[in-house]
Amino acid sequence: MLQAMRKHAKYFYVLFFIVILTFIFWGVGTVDKTEKSEIVAEVGKYKITTDDYWKTYDNISRFYKEVYKDKFDEEMEKKLNLKENVLNMLINERLLLIAAKEADISVGDEELQDSIMQEQAFMKDGVFNKDVYLNRLRLIRMTPEAYENIKRQELTSQKMRRLIELSADVPDIEPEMEKTGGNEQLFSMLTQRALEDKKDKVVKSYIDGLKKQIKVKINKQVISL
Repeated sequence: MLQAMRKHAKYFYVLFFIVILTFIFWGVGTVDKTEKSEIVAEVGKYKITTDDYWKTYDNISRFYKEVYKDKFDEEMEKKLNLKENVLNMLINERLLLIAAKEADISVGDEELQDSIMQEQAFMKDGVFNKDVYLNRLRLIRMTPEAYENIKRQELTSQKMRRLIELSADVPDIEPEMEKTGGNEQLFSMLTQRALEDKKDKVVKSYIDGLKKQIKVKINKQVISL
């Protein structure tokens, strides 16, 4: 089971960015684990607070519990190095947003509106419903302006990632064709997987480069890592 968990870890990692950007400022999740929000990391001039961190951690932990049910225990959490990974993901996401701003990558109002109208959570009978939209935001005590700001960041991050991924070369796995016994479907799957691996490596390399350009200060003590 642990082997399968490691095998799919990177795909969960991609999903985590959606979880992070969806929940980090929403105020949903468990009660904060600190009496007063402290700074756990500084990325350039931007700060990541313990409040940001624990909300994100709680929602990612909930995601794993939904996937693995009772198998997700303290031991599995340690093997996943979940606390450390959550912090790294928050830092990496902020680095990408900073890079996107410097590259003048933005999301227009029409693009933002189209994305919101395609959100399943805001639909009724298969179409966007403004009342559902406003009611759902009201339930989480969020204004449309605040939500739109978060959504714009999410879309900007996606744009930045896609731009970086364009530099990933299509891997040459023709030699692997023989191993598939001429199975074109399997070969196509292997090709796609190899390309995704390439993209992951390109994004990681880009972020590592950003860390050399943008000052990152971490205070792990405030979250007991």
